[in-house]
Amino acid sequence: MRYIDEQAIEKIALGAAVLGTGGGGDPYIGKLMAKEAIRKYGHVTLISLDELRDDHLVAPVSGMGAPTVTIEKIPSEHEVTAPLETLEKVTGRKVDAVMPIEVGGINSLFPIIAAAKKGLPILDADAMGRAFPEAQMVTFHLDGFEPSPVTMADDKGNAVVLYPKDGVWSERLARVLTIEMGGSSSVCDYNLLGMDVKTSVIPDTLSLAERIGEYLLDNQVKEQLRINKMLEELKGHRLFEGKIVDIERRLSGGFTRGTATFEGIRDSYGRTFTLYFQNEHLVAKEAEQLLCTTPDLIAVLDIETGFPITTERMKYGARVVVVAFPCHDKWRTPKGIETAGPRYFGYDFDYQPVGELLKER
Repeated sequence: MRYIDEQAIEKIALGAAVLGTGGGGDPYIGKLMAKEAIRKYGHVTLISLDELRDDHLVAPVSGMGAPTVTIEKIPSEHEVTAPLETLEKVTGRKVDAVMPIEVGGINSLFPIIAAAKKGLPILDADAMGRAFPEAQMVTFHLDGFEPSPVTMADDKGNAVVLYPKDGVWSERLARVLTIEMGGSSSVCDYNLLGMDVKTSVIPDTLSLAERIGEYLLDNQVKEQLRINKMLEELKGHRLFEGKIVDIERRLSGGFTRGTATFEGIRDSYGRTFTLYFQNEHLVAKEAEQLLCTTPDLIAVLDIETGFPITTERMKYGARVVVVAFPCHDKWRTPKGIETAGPRYFGYDFDYQPVGELLKER
């Protein structure tokens, strides 16, 4: 057990933006909200899986919607905690701990806000090890757990309870409601007992995000060495260095979708690269050669600072380093690849681990 303070939030937000693979919502907004919540309500207790009791009810707290919407439609503190309060009302019992459903982006910080306001501990674990765009793309779904009841809230004071039969239906129903709620909502789903959470989640991911943030904030080390240290921690790879020369981004079906094209610079000079994204980066190519595909992680970093750039903040002319690192082993199982591999997103090729793809380069 340890405490999350404002300094830890600064690091977690930065590391979560890397693990968010471009998505998960802009962590800058979440960082400001989490810091304010800690100033207002006091520090938050971070607990490990070993400290979680089997009979504790654990509620993941997250936001759903297109990241581009969150920039203009900033959630309130009440909107973050409303689905938690609705869950307690419909189940008739108090929640004992919260957790991030995904460690990427703003969704690493939403549960910190809820934990501070409600006086609850937060679990050092998540159900993705990164960010994914759809609600069924969680280890709970891979392990056969049902998401019901799913509670949702919006900025207008609406609260909704869903009882979907599985994660796929949870995504379909909650996505439609999120669009009607203005493109963003807050959600509690896969509310499980500690004994079940322990068997399914990816442990220590908030601590991992904090370490990544610490590497990138170390002003005593040059930015390239900071990036190298992070890649060593994540067993990652540099894919290319480039300048964004074209970006196409649109809001479709409740997601931010698009492509970004890069001209190589430095060691990548004379080559062309493309990223394809749906909230998160899904595929990286050099010309027509695959470099990395979902569920492995792709992150875009500012070439001067090493700080991550989310999909909604990529812009023409930005000079970046694009890196990739392997996903958790659960996503490399047949069920994991079926759920979040490239064919699920409509690409006509099979998943290959990033390390194998780069051997062919």
